[in-house]
Amino acid sequence: MVFKDYYKILDLETSRVSNEQIKVAYRTAAKKYHPDVNVGDTLAEERIKDINEAYRILSTPSTKRKYDRVWNAHHVSKTKRTFNVKKETGSILNMFLGKTDLEAKIEHKEKKNPIRGENVETEIKVGIREAYYGLDKKISLRTIEGKMKTFTVTVPKGIRDGEKIRLIGQGKPGKDGGKNGDLLIRIKIQDETGLQLKGYDLYTDLMLTPWEAALGTRTNISSIDEETKIYIPQGIQSGEKIRIPKKGYPDGNGSRGDLIAEIKIMVPKNLTKQEKEIFEKLNEISSFNPRNA
Repeated sequence: MVFKDYYKILDLETSRVSNEQIKVAYRTAAKKYHPDVNVGDTLAEERIKDINEAYRILSTPSTKRKYDRVWNAHHVSKTKRTFNVKKETGSILNMFLGKTDLEAKIEHKEKKNPIRGENVETEIKVGIREAYYGLDKKISLRTIEGKMKTFTVTVPKGIRDGEKIRLIGQGKPGKDGGKNGDLLIRIKIQDETGLQLKGYDLYTDLMLTPWEAALGTRTNISSIDEETKIYIPQGIQSGEKIRIPKKGYPDGNGSRGDLIAEIKIMVPKNLTKQEKEIFEKLNEISSFNPRNA
């Protein structure tokens, strides 16, 4: 059995690291070699398996202590002497797994053809801003034994609607030594108050007063991440749309969709005396009749 340097796999230079450092290193490595980012790259798929295996061992204090003894022995032997890697590493890992050499030989003899476990698919909903900025989200699922299990899912920044996040080895268990299946989590991006996502374009409403619509104006409009100043042309009508380029949702190719603002002209419900007089005067002098337009 070939020795795997879990610290090297997670880009850690020493075994003297905290659990938080291991967690940060795991997230960085998992994001870099994520299957959805490296589609069709078999090397990346194998790499992500090693990354998840390393995190499972190093994130649990009891298994980390056992592994550290193996890791230290391996590194001491590299600097002080040359030895039969295949034989000695196998013995060390058997010790780590709590097996004697005899038990390992018996196990190897009785080993059957491994059957990989089935994948499990589920869906989680996130808001537009949550998907845009990314977040860690906890989900609870019922296992085949009927127990509830909680997972922390790292939703990457700018994930697209319908994309899947893969948790390696968190699916149905394998048989006869086969690997566990994976948990596939489909992301469903939900609209928020005042903001809708259609493809990569964001839609919002822009409220105007009657005089702003009639005279034209400059105003600010909020996108997903910042405010933008826009010009409203004179005589704009309710229902018309203004398109602000590249202020929408990321398209995954380094660009963004557009922000589309639909005009809604709002009339005040409660008029002051002066406002009422002005509207009455306008009614007297104006020849405009939208029903005859």
